[in-house]
Amino acid sequence: MRLRTLTLAAASGAALLAAGVLPADASTAPASQAAPRSAQEGSVSAADLLAKVTSCSQISNGKYKTDDETSATVPVCGKNGAVFWKADMDIDCDGQRTTNCNEDRDPWYQDDTAFHQSDGKPLKAESLPYVVVPSSSSIWNYSGAGIKGGGVVAVIYNNKVEYAVVGDTGPTQIIGEASYATAKAVGIDPDPETGGADSGVTYILFKNSKVSPIESHSAAVTLGDQLAKQFLQSN
Repeated sequence: MRLRTLTLAAASGAALLAAGVLPADASTAPASQAAPRSAQEGSVSAADLLAKVTSCSQISNGKYKTDDETSATVPVCGKNGAVFWKADMDIDCDGQRTTNCNEDRDPWYQDDTAFHQSDGKPLKAESLPYVVVPSSSSIWNYSGAGIKGGGVVAVIYNNKVEYAVVGDTGPTQIIGEASYATAKAVGIDPDPETGGADSGVTYILFKNSKVSPIESHSAAVTLGDQLAKQFLQSN
């Protein structure tokens, strides 16, 4: 992940919704390779999840910025079995080089991610929905809160739920970033330089969860749906 200094363009959801739908034969691709569909995932609705995160019990020692030039306004909040925050979405294209995630397309591109696939290689931001968490600091230590690499995240935007994994770490004072694939799946412009959403994204991270293998999106959806149901019952 990189420090951003550019103001994000507003999300252009409608066009991306159409672009994000899989072709009819995409279901034949291996689950770990198929791009996420731009559709509701799992059986738990966005409305039901959002109803549980209307108020914040702050667990971070301070608040985060969403970008370098903004003020710190975003707390990390605690719930039974999860932590959450509401922020923007910057686009992370780090990891393995692909058609849309490389030095030519992304001025901040890095060829590695904090957490790796089961074969030891970096993650693929273009095809794997993942979320970036702030590196541990005096503000908040994600690992101390039960959040780990490969943990399940419910990403909610525009009444859509996308299940992702914790895949990368970022600056200690900035929050609100997810992979190219995550953005595309929820209808946000995934362009790493000009895309993203300025606000309106909710991230619910389920404590002590881990998808195995981390690169299997279908495994994230299966586990995420189970954890989302538990989350509704315990909050």
